[in-house]
Amino acid sequence: MKRKFRLIPLLSLLTVVMTWTAAEGQQLREAFRKVNQAVVTVRTKRVNVAPARGQVMSIVDGLGSGVLISNDGKVLTAAHVVQTADAALVEFSDGQDSIARVIASDVRSDVALLQLQVLPKGIAPATLGDSDKVEVGDQIFVIGAPYGISQTLTAGHISGRRQLDKEGESHPYLEFLQTDAAVNGGNSGSPMFDMNGQVVGIVSTIMSQSGGSEGLAFATASNTAKRFLMDRKPFWSGIDGVLLTGELAKALNLPQPAGFLVQRIGEGSFGSRLGMNGGTLQITIQGTDLLLGGDVILSVNDIDVTVPLAVESVALGQGDNYDRIFNSISSLKPGDSVVLKVLRAGKVMKLTTTIEP
Repeated sequence: MKRKFRLIPLLSLLTVVMTWTAAEGQQLREAFRKVNQAVVTVRTKRVNVAPARGQVMSIVDGLGSGVLISNDGKVLTAAHVVQTADAALVEFSDGQDSIARVIASDVRSDVALLQLQVLPKGIAPATLGDSDKVEVGDQIFVIGAPYGISQTLTAGHISGRRQLDKEGESHPYLEFLQTDAAVNGGNSGSPMFDMNGQVVGIVSTIMSQSGGSEGLAFATASNTAKRFLMDRKPFWSGIDGVLLTGELAKALNLPQPAGFLVQRIGEGSFGSRLGMNGGTLQITIQGTDLLLGGDVILSVNDIDVTVPLAVESVALGQGDNYDRIFNSISSLKPGDSVVLKVLRAGKVMKLTTTIEP
């Protein structure tokens, strides 16, 4: 008889756990159904330089995810998915698709905004939530296209909050939400939802030794996306490159301590309108693949590219004048000029374009 009495509390506990788990699963199903149609697969194409002399250029296919966030066809994704894309196509779960163009991108926060050419029918956009209300331990879920398998859901928790460049309330800072939800290749740009179905993050990167999910991924917080992407004038440089400093800057005969070596340029971007040259020669320096032969940006509107003081700036490939340069361009009106000083084929020259309406 004693054994039976001991089983009663255990059975009661199991009943509570099973009931709680079933309720949690039902909440996740309902949240998924609410937002699933707004999640998209982003496919890109880019013309790649020939790997060696005598060989032809190739077309490189890119894959990512994104989420529709407005009724006029704006899609939020990761910047590294589309930063140097020559063409982009957005696919919805119901088979609808649309050509898209990049209208804004911020490399530091790794978020970008696309504008669809054709508005989807019958699809409600997702709502951007307030990431400041998210706490470590909160449940979240991610929907995306890992390895191209669209509308894949993974669930987990917020396992950390990581803030960079926080220098006061007047200075915009970056925040990334760390999660244990499974994230793999193709999930870049996937929306991270809270259990109310609001977007609280955009998947940026994973930390992995195997190349697959190891329970350590990071998403750009939604409020960071708002600050760096939507609260500013839309701007897409379309430029991918490497910050040159130290011995490498000297080896390439830069006339100043730092410069930005242009690797690739997206078709139709600000960089392409300037007539900038991307890299043409593939080399490897200390295990890092580089494209040489492209322009080296020395200054923008008389603001020099500088040697970064912060480790985070080095990792992001930006100098400490990045904000000054961005704000200089953002403050310009349609018709105003933008002047870049670049090093091209050993000669310093200026490239000029005007701000479009």
